[in-house]
Amino acid sequence: MYDDDLTILDPDLADPLDQLDLPGSAAAAPPPDPDVMLPLLTSPHSQERMLAARVFCELEDSRAIPALTQLLDDPCPLVRVSAAYALGRNHDEAAIAALVSHLSTDWNGYVRKGITWALGNSRSAECLIPLIDALRTDIAAVRLWAASALAQMAQVSYESVIAALPTLIEAMRRDAVAPVRSNCAWAIGQLCRELPSNVVYHTAIDALIETFAEDDDLGVREDARAAILKVGDARGLQVIEEIEQDGFF
Repeated sequence: MYDDDLTILDPDLADPLDQLDLPGSAAAAPPPDPDVMLPLLTSPHSQERMLAARVFCELEDSRAIPALTQLLDDPCPLVRVSAAYALGRNHDEAAIAALVSHLSTDWNGYVRKGITWALGNSRSAECLIPLIDALRTDIAAVRLWAASALAQMAQVSYESVIAALPTLIEAMRRDAVAPVRSNCAWAIGQLCRELPSNVVYHTAIDALIETFAEDDDLGVREDARAAILKVGDARGLQVIEEIEQDGFF
């Protein structure tokens, strides 16, 4: 099903909504009126539905959530991806179930990428397993954002962090795409900052050290190094210093 790999991977961790040309996003323009945009979510014209969904990528209005959820079934992929990003801004427990369902069924990689971002931004334990599955099985562009989304588990619960780390470590070591491995390194660093000094923490740090020392891609190694530095692990810092003194980086 997932043979529609996206041709460009953006390894940056910037908000993907920055890439959307949103109405009213110019500094001098007033924000759109939600009362005007709400009826357009159910317009018979796909361009109007897309325009309205994109507006709610910036505006938070609970009244839009039912219609945005329905738009995940829209025949137009541009409408669906806009609705997914809008639901990432307008959080709702009922919408999470719909996002999870469409992550596994939507044929379009851009839509699944938007859904992945929305699930991570919802910071809900219900998103953990779907995001893990996406990191394991989806196309590269979706895996890229699944790794970043799993970093949000740091704000969910300790149990969610523990569950997310093994898949992130595996992907950091084995994923064929360097930007995906880089995002995994960043996510592992974010999660480690929330962990006590226990076996899970040390396993994750060991994986970051291994990636810093052995990954074939210089960018991945640099991101693993940055993750260790941000965590501030004493043993990791010592290993970095030793490797750099030996001239291996």
